[in-house]
Amino acid sequence: MTVVPPVQLPPIVLMGVSGAGKTVVGNALADASGRVFIDGDDLHSAANKEKMRAGIPLADQDREPWLRTIGERLAVGDGVIVACSALKRRYRDLLREYAPGVFFAHLDPERAALEERVHTRAHEYMPAGLLDSQLAALEPLTDDEFGAVFHGEVTVEQTVADIRAALAGDGE
Repeated sequence: MTVVPPVQLPPIVLMGVSGAGKTVVGNALADASGRVFIDGDDLHSAANKEKMRAGIPLADQDREPWLRTIGERLAVGDGVIVACSALKRRYRDLLREYAPGVFFAHLDPERAALEERVHTRAHEYMPAGLLDSQLAALEPLTDDEFGAVFHGEVTVEQTVADIRAALAGDGE
């Protein structure tokens, strides 16, 4: 008898700017797939949260320890789903150092939808005024990155189905 090792599910990073739907989609995707979901916002340091609460965009040196914490969690190997803006290619490269097979699901709704979401929700420390700085910093996925873009003109359920379909060949 041949023993077949279990398929290791790739970790997923739900990336995008504030208001893209990372947390909502992450919770729904975890429910649909039986995976663990972690909101990367919960892993920010108190100092980072205070800066953002004051409307000050984080600098790369602020983000690096946070990204390393996320990378360490991705490396566990349990197919975790993490919401993390991952706005710049170098941030995604750092996460790949920890989890080379990570799948980036870029949630990319229209700007009008983003603005409506960030202005109508209450977020502990992410004011709507930081949306412009995030959009300016965003570097879209490139062809050599393992991932896909998911536009926000569909329901959460459809986005979850689309992400699962994109991973269908990879054990999802």
